[in-house]
Amino acid sequence: MKSRRNSSLGMAAPFPESDMDNILLAVNGTLMRGLELNPNLLAAGATFVSETTTEPSYRLWSIDDCHPAMIRARKGGVAVAVEVWAMPPEGLAAILLQEPPGLGIGKVKLADGTTILGVIAEPMLCDGQREITHFGGWRAYLSGASKPL
Repeated sequence: MKSRRNSSLGMAAPFPESDMDNILLAVNGTLMRGLELNPNLLAAGATFVSETTTEPSYRLWSIDDCHPAMIRARKGGVAVAVEVWAMPPEGLAAILLQEPPGLGIGKVKLADGTTILGVIAEPMLCDGQREITHFGGWRAYLSGASKPL
């Protein structure tokens, strides 16, 4: 394994050697394996790396029951289930262009302390929408299996 210095955290973040030319992206909704927009990731040349969670500082909303919106929060956050994918830089651009309005790419802190790019929401996208933070992830929300905080 090689590592890159994560200057924002002051620590080395491990990356598999084969991923040094790829960008890691954390996805938390319809881009996940087996869900509606996963073919977009595959078409962008992405490969699945792992399942994990964010650090416990994110909140989640259902946007018209079509896709989730994840926002980092000072209070009331939980660890949200995510998938990490590796992709070439041009694949990331393709994914961003296909995301619904209000979703974008930002930095997401994972449970292991590393920070990678991830799909996040603009806060105003969540206005008037159903908060689903207590489910801990989009799949859990879709299955209706509430998880205790």
